Amino acid sequence: MVLIRNLLFMLALGIFTPLYALIGMATFPFRPQTRHKLIRGWARIMIWVIKHVLGIPYRLEGAANIPAGPAIVLSKHMSAWETIMLQDVFPPMVFVMKRELHKVPFFGWGISQMPMIAIDRAAGKDALNQVVEQGSDRLNQGFWVTVFPEGTRVAPGTTKRYKPGGAWLARATGTPVVPVAHNAGEFWPRNAFFKRPGEVVVSVGPAIDTHGLTVDEINARAEAWIEAEMRRLFPSHYRNAGKRQEPAKA
Repeated sequence: MVLIRNLLFMLALGIFTPLYALIGMATFPFRPQTRHKLIRGWARIMIWVIKHVLGIPYRLEGAANIPAGPAIVLSKHMSAWETIMLQDVFPPMVFVMKRELHKVPFFGWGISQMPMIAIDRAAGKDALNQVVEQGSDRLNQGFWVTVFPEGTRVAPGTTKRYKPGGAWLARATGTPVVPVAHNAGEFWPRNAFFKRPGEVVVSVGPAIDTHGLTVDEINARAEAWIEAEMRRLFPSHYRNAGKRQEPAKA
């Protein structure tokens, strides 16, 4: 049954991704909000497929913590699950992403027409400036901005250093930060073809008022809440795990 679920999921990806890539490329004359709404049709379809075909729905905790206006979401990152499903939790959002993803056939071509925040991660401090410049524009347009502060996907029960990009944007714009914890990697492991059915718990923390805080303070508060919440909700992940998973040396 798991094999059939995964094959059907891959079939849906193979059908709808090229279709929405063509739709996305055709939306270039429209304003960003219209392009986002049209291309987001792909995410809405895949959200249904993930819930009902793969069998990986979610239970939302802390919905009352979601503020009314645009905010910056700092989320745990374990798999592709949250890049799709968080769009079902929050209002229209954009992600900070690697610019080279635009080169990925079909998916990248379509997403290049969405008002994402595409940065050159090799640019060092200039990458932070790119986040602030593009992120400020997206927030002013009414979009939420989602950042994965650990920079890459981590296995359940592990932690990488929280990078300051999201906190930097929050400090520059005075925008509140919404921390998010979840256990998607338990059912959708990193780089795994087979996804297992199961209910993901998505926990939204109280919004962090960033006025008067430094970048380090914003980052530290978000990290403290996320990591404490991960341990509260999923203690079994941490019984035999180290405190921090550092990236491999080049």
